[in-house]
Amino acid sequence: MPTDRSNFMPQAAVVEIGSRDKILDAAEALFSRRGFAGVGMREVAEAAGLGKSSLFHHFTSKAELYAAVVGRILDLFDERTTAALAAGGDVVARFDRWLDAMIDTLATHRNSSRLLLRSLFEDDELTGISQEEQRVDQTMQRLFTNIARLLREGMESGVFRRASIPHALQSLVGLTIYHFASGELGEEITGRSLFGSEEVRTRKEEVKSLLHGGLLVAQHPRA
Repeated sequence: MPTDRSNFMPQAAVVEIGSRDKILDAAEALFSRRGFAGVGMREVAEAAGLGKSSLFHHFTSKAELYAAVVGRILDLFDERTTAALAAGGDVVARFDRWLDAMIDTLATHRNSSRLLLRSLFEDDELTGISQEEQRVDQTMQRLFTNIARLLREGMESGVFRRASIPHALQSLVGLTIYHFASGELGEEITGRSLFGSEEVRTRKEEVKSLLHGGLLVAQHPRA
């Protein structure tokens, strides 16, 4: 039976964890809509129902808070894609599960796509010196390294066609993250909500079909 660990933690520690989560939830919603520069710390504190001093008790700067928000999302992607890759099977099965994990996570965490896209061009705003920021860099590197390793395995085994792995990674970012960040434009193009279960299923099928047609070598039975 699962154990509620909070029953064995000091009450102050439980409150600390709860306050941090409230801050991250509020900051995630704000940053995903308006980006790093468009959000102030006081606004985050108010949205979380805390005083500004309480906010600075958890995060000493806006850069640290922003990195913590991005890091929490990346941790989720890291956990789910790592499990997908570790589940076994041939290179195509693992690749398809990786895509499913990416798309399902983006679909169920609606702020994640826009926040991740923003973080790619807002990193100039960050100092890179806090532990939160360094952890984001490490997680991002691990995510790219894992899928790059799978692509390389597929190419070396003759299942995937030879291609530029860096460009393939760029394409995967566009095919997965951009779709859910496209908002009204995406819904106008598809004619339905991007986050509906039927549209998510269709997205999985279309991305796999596109990648199988362009990535697998012609003689492979799944091509």
